[in-house]
Amino acid sequence: MPSFDIASSVDIQTLDNAVNVVKKEIINRFDFKGNHVVIDLNKKEYLIQLESESDMKIQQIVDVLISRSMKQGIDASSFDFSKESFPSGKIYKKTVSVKNGLKQEDAKKVVKLIKDSGLKVQAAIMDDIVRVTGKKIDDLQDVIAACRSGNLGLPLQYINMK
Repeated sequence: MPSFDIASSVDIQTLDNAVNVVKKEIINRFDFKGNHVVIDLNKKEYLIQLESESDMKIQQIVDVLISRSMKQGIDASSFDFSKESFPSGKIYKKTVSVKNGLKQEDAKKVVKLIKDSGLKVQAAIMDDIVRVTGKKIDDLQDVIAACRSGNLGLPLQYINMK
């Protein structure tokens, strides 16, 4: 029986490349010359640490991060910007977490969307992926289309089509 997996992951090397491109661009920008700017990627915890002199400059760094990441192929919804920047002395700091892997509640949303679509497929949650199996490849392609149009707010990848 044909099957495929639905995952939500970010390649750490692609993310590292995007962060390095952001560093180079921010260092070369005229409005950041001579200012304190730190952009660090914690590869183990998938966290990006941002530091600058004002909240406005932090927002500019975030805008550049989103645009450069999208050019590298990373979905903008992969980043969690919910934590507000906070002042620490004269410096503002912000922590941006990167979503990697489907959480249990997100996987349940995906399975519910698939079940509500009425297609003759089975969806099973396996750790941080959702495995979808069906009798026809056309049904699996309909599931992919339903997930893309479902507006789940998750960066989903469709892998291991067999």
